[in-house]
Amino acid sequence: MDEKIFKTMEYQKIIDQLSSYSQTALGKRTAEALRPAIDLEDVKRMLQATDEAFKVDRLKGAPGFGGVVDITPAVKRARIGGTLNPHELLGIATTLEGSRRIKRYIATMHEEHEVPLLFNLSDLLSEQKPLEDAIKRCIDESAEVLDSASSELASIRRELRGGEVRIREKLDAMIRSSSVSKMLQDQLITIRGDRFVIPVKAEYRAHFGGIVHDQSGSGATLFIEPESIVAMNNKLRETRLREEREIEVILQKLTALVGEQAELLLYDGDVLGQLDFIFAKARLARELKGTLPRMNDRGFLKLKKGRHPLIPADQVVPIDVELGNQYTTIIVTGPNTGGKTVTLKTIGLLSLMAMSGLFVPAEDGSQLCVFDAIYADIGDEQSIEQSLSTFSSHMTNIISILRRMTPKSLVLLDELGAGTDPAEGSALAIAILEHIHALGCRMVATTHFSELKAYAYERKGVINASMEFDVATLSPTYRLLVGVPGRSNAFAIAERLGLPERILEYARGEVTEEDMRVENMIASLEQNRLGAEQERETAEQLRREMEELRRRHASELEKLEQQRDKRLEKAEEEASAIITKARQEAERIISDLRRLAMEEGAAVKEHKLIAARKELDEAEPQKRKKSAAARKAAKPPRQIEPGDEVMVYSLNQKGHVVELSGSKEAVVQLGIMKMKVSLDDMELIASAPASKPVQRTAPNVKRTRDENVRSELDLRGANLEEALIEVDRFIDEAYLSNLGQIYIIHGKGTGILRTGISDYLRKHKHIKSYRLGNYGEGGTGVTVAELK
Repeated sequence: MDEKIFKTMEYQKIIDQLSSYSQTALGKRTAEALRPAIDLEDVKRMLQATDEAFKVDRLKGAPGFGGVVDITPAVKRARIGGTLNPHELLGIATTLEGSRRIKRYIATMHEEHEVPLLFNLSDLLSEQKPLEDAIKRCIDESAEVLDSASSELASIRRELRGGEVRIREKLDAMIRSSSVSKMLQDQLITIRGDRFVIPVKAEYRAHFGGIVHDQSGSGATLFIEPESIVAMNNKLRETRLREEREIEVILQKLTALVGEQAELLLYDGDVLGQLDFIFAKARLARELKGTLPRMNDRGFLKLKKGRHPLIPADQVVPIDVELGNQYTTIIVTGPNTGGKTVTLKTIGLLSLMAMSGLFVPAEDGSQLCVFDAIYADIGDEQSIEQSLSTFSSHMTNIISILRRMTPKSLVLLDELGAGTDPAEGSALAIAILEHIHALGCRMVATTHFSELKAYAYERKGVINASMEFDVATLSPTYRLLVGVPGRSNAFAIAERLGLPERILEYARGEVTEEDMRVENMIASLEQNRLGAEQERETAEQLRREMEELRRRHASELEKLEQQRDKRLEKAEEEASAIITKARQEAERIISDLRRLAMEEGAAVKEHKLIAARKELDEAEPQKRKKSAAARKAAKPPRQIEPGDEVMVYSLNQKGHVVELSGSKEAVVQLGIMKMKVSLDDMELIASAPASKPVQRTAPNVKRTRDENVRSELDLRGANLEEALIEVDRFIDEAYLSNLGQIYIIHGKGTGILRTGISDYLRKHKHIKSYRLGNYGEGGTGVTVAELK
């Protein structure tokens, strides 16, 4: 890519913005070296990395790069044997710590929301915890070597502190003495050149022995090292030299550790710079309100509401432009200061940004192409040094473009053919356009020449466009109108500004009839365009409303389907529970029948079978009873007659009509029982067989009190097994005779009969309650039971 295009498109300003969002010097260096790629896969990979960083930044915020510094110079010096200072070693330790923190942050994010490119890149970071710990063990956060760096250093520093304490004590005693204090400027101890001194008045120099190390600016004070501590200061100096040598040994050891890992550390630095650079691209995208463009390499470009990134958001006018599908060349016409040059720069700069892996300030769905090069001739590039005219400068640039362009290039030409005779300039412009168009390049050109408007109409693959101009306000709107050539609007502007009508009429007469037809055609096209645009906006509004209705209906349908599924699921669960309960009840009833059969042999009593069958029927899931209105609506096809099989609703049982009892009731045979039932409470199931006479007399078990039935049973002298058989038979007879209370005489004895009978009564289904007899009823020798 020609570096000249970056200057023309002001690409460097975007790079400067990107660099400002980097958190580290490594990231800034990577951002400053960014250039567009010309391979589609490389561009897609760079954009994917930006998209992943944008997602991380939006969901959890970008990782912090605090502590990460540019360690490249220090590591390279360590690799060749140089000794690193504490600041450089501390920078390496903090960078390793920051690297480890960033790696964990991205790995955690990848588990929650996949960011494969960032994860794979961060996974390349080497975790050198031993080296980090070794440095931090020896150097503190202020880049000072710690006493714990070595036992020798700790010993030397203890000796240093002890020597300093002894010198200070000796000097303190000296300055407190009356003979010395009068010769001092101040009673304090200070240091000059690593040696302890005291401030002595200049006039007492002859009386005060020692070495002068410094004097005040006025010369009134001398900083003298007393002779009594010279030897002590000398020893302290020797100890400090030992300290420096030991520190040098420690730093050399740490530097050797860094040198051993130099290659990994340099690689880590590059990776950290890449990560910081990628997250800087995400922050730039957020600042520009950019979106991820779809990329192709087939020369197709489609911008939706594309905005120039260097124009303030409250001033920029978005453009919609499509190139490379039905037409490969756009010729833009319109007045000066109408925004033609900005349109060219917007197309060029957004293409460069996308090819650099940056989001572009446009709406979602925008598409951009990976060109092998972008060429532009924009603005007045007159060269004073070369004494070239404006026209010559443009021609020199265009000739250079013609030599280097390929069918996969994008060419942007501003004011093509300007700066020379209009007739020759327009002819030359058409020839250049025809040559570039025939080669297959994607091209956008701006011009003032009317001849180029006609060329665009006649040439396949070329389309006119213009920058909209509001004649009412005499100002451009900066909107790009593809498909409509621009009008000069000179007469309209002159008229609005007050040019006399006589002059305007004369000027109109000088315009050829053909030119007037072209202007009228353009005016008609523009009017039609405005009408079509209004209709399109109306249709778009209707479409959005229909989409909203469709979305709402789809949402409501989904809710209804979810409610239906929940109700069906609930009904299935309830049905399953009912069936399970019915099966359990049936099993219990069958078990009771088997027990009865075993107890009484094959001859199970009829009333017990009836009771068991009733329990089984009750265990069956009940259908919802029909309402009275429904029963009235479902009238039988004919009058119920004796012998008909009917369903009695209130008892939920089937039976046969024995006889009619008046016009509203009938006697119904239900098993062994007969009872009167209202005709409204029954439904005809089957008519009586015609061949069989209706049985009008059937055994009628009346539940009335039978005087021959006993109300007490004497079991004295019987064993428990015989007694229980008799008790069971006795209870059945009493139950069928409608007895409310019975007496079972078992005597007091050992209590075996009483206990066994009590256990039996507790489980019997016809027994409501039982108790021992009261006074006058036999006491504990009698059990009194109340029947249901």
